Amino acid sequence: MLTRRRLIALSAASALAPGILARTAHAQAPAGNWPDRAVHLIVPVAAGGPTDTNARILADRLSKVLGQQVVVDNKGGAGTNIGNEFVAHSDPDGYTILYGTSSLSANAALYRTLTYNPMTDLTPVSLVSKFPFFMFVPNSSPAKTVAEFVADAKARPGKLIMASPGTGSGPHLAELLFMQMAHIQMTHAPYRGAAPAFIDLIPGRVDCYFGSGELLTYSRSGQVRVLGSSGSKRSPAAPDVPTIAEAGVPGYEVESWQSVFAPAKTPVSIVQKLNAAIAEVLAEPDVVKKLAAGAYTADPSSPEALGKFLREDTAKWTAIIKSTGLKID
Repeated sequence: MLTRRRLIALSAASALAPGILARTAHAQAPAGNWPDRAVHLIVPVAAGGPTDTNARILADRLSKVLGQQVVVDNKGGAGTNIGNEFVAHSDPDGYTILYGTSSLSANAALYRTLTYNPMTDLTPVSLVSKFPFFMFVPNSSPAKTVAEFVADAKARPGKLIMASPGTGSGPHLAELLFMQMAHIQMTHAPYRGAAPAFIDLIPGRVDCYFGSGELLTYSRSGQVRVLGSSGSKRSPAAPDVPTIAEAGVPGYEVESWQSVFAPAKTPVSIVQKLNAAIAEVLAEPDVVKKLAAGAYTADPSSPEALGKFLREDTAKWTAIIKSTGLKID
């Protein structure tokens, strides 16, 4: 018997069916047609910072290589987890991809619960760049060197404020390792992105910030002071800046990275096409020059190499995070 309740249920199912069928048909569309519309590059940090800048450089050139617009969508917050999760749960059709950061290596160890697994819910596409962090302090800081900063922090345990673009971000982890190896204590001030954190560093509202080489323009113009870099050797972008290891914390070394991932189960043909397009972009002299100006080294890779790198980097940061006892709800 066709009751009123049954009729409503059937009507609702009929209304939903076209949308369901459309999504199914779209997911099953031949990968060889990709891309036939705009691709969305999800950047898991706020607009305006160095990560966002590099993502836009890549997106602009990819638009030309792929013949379709690559649109940057900023979905910052929760230590990049909002953006990461969005991509991990997106359709694996190549139209939503992630501009991943080194936080992917740390978040599983940092957060008590995650709704995605970087290893299983994301497909590696290619590395984009590797880079050191630079240790910046305001001009009002009494420290002119890394060693002097460490001495000041030891004299005032917990009093100095270190800023970061978010808990669990690459700069935050670099700062954690710095504190651990220098045997100092500082108070962490997480911001929603690099830009607001650095804005507070300039007038001295915070005492230090580990940031990318793009921010060297501020030290060159005299607005802040740079004390050292986190790499194993001095950066060609700032050869006069000593490494943190040689300037006061022996053995300290952090190299961060940026990369592109797609949702798991993205067709191999799409991953390969996107990988080739990224390699083409990163071979352009103008792109290499723009990245190098901020101390970024263009470093495209195969999907397999990125997957291996992610596993190794995850093991490294998991051990460091466990040693600090840091956990985020």
